[in-house]
Amino acid sequence: MERHGPRPGMRIARMTVELLRPVPVGDLTVTVRTVRSGGSVEVLEGEITAGGETVLLARAFRLVASPPYTPSLGPVPSAPALPGPQPPHTMADAHLDGYIAAMEWRFEDGRGFDSLGPGTAWARQRIPLVAGAPDSPLTRALTVADSSWAVGFELDHHTNLVINTDVTLALHRDPVGQWLCLRSHTEASPDGSGLALGQLDDELGGCGRVLQTLLVTERRDRP
Repeated sequence: MERHGPRPGMRIARMTVELLRPVPVGDLTVTVRTVRSGGSVEVLEGEITAGGETVLLARAFRLVASPPYTPSLGPVPSAPALPGPQPPHTMADAHLDGYIAAMEWRFEDGRGFDSLGPGTAWARQRIPLVAGAPDSPLTRALTVADSSWAVGFELDHHTNLVINTDVTLALHRDPVGQWLCLRSHTEASPDGSGLALGQLDDELGGCGRVLQTLLVTERRDRP
């Protein structure tokens, strides 16, 4: 979507990705169109199909960059320092040879994905998202943002089946550097659904927010 009709002085400030079905490993078709094009706002829509079925939808808002005199405002406190190297992290019931292994994770206090409660983790890609293509600040942020719900997971894996149905990333500035930090927590209600909310930081401080809607159901595949 970044490469779809880019315009000088404009940047993607918000993107929402809706996960309709599992995205298979195989041939995929990607289409992007401009829904609205104005002097200061553009709206883009994207779709990924596999075997003729839509598996993912996305919408992005491309905005004109704010003027240089805009005050720099950010969250307090700032993100913790990047921890030292840690052994590879595991995640209960997750496939570890794909996305998780392609990222390097460093959790505050070395907690990991299987520790329930609000979480803080730094992450960076070990390999490019697309082979042969350079990663942009937006693609790096989106790659990390998809794990916000897992970093701050607070529901019992043994009694609840939880599926992230979407991810919304809003950036008030483009992140810098390879390492990005997520500070995430979960909210949920009986007879409702769940929310994963995350603060995204880089080496300079806060740069955006992550919101994910969680489907929460009773787990029936375990005694």
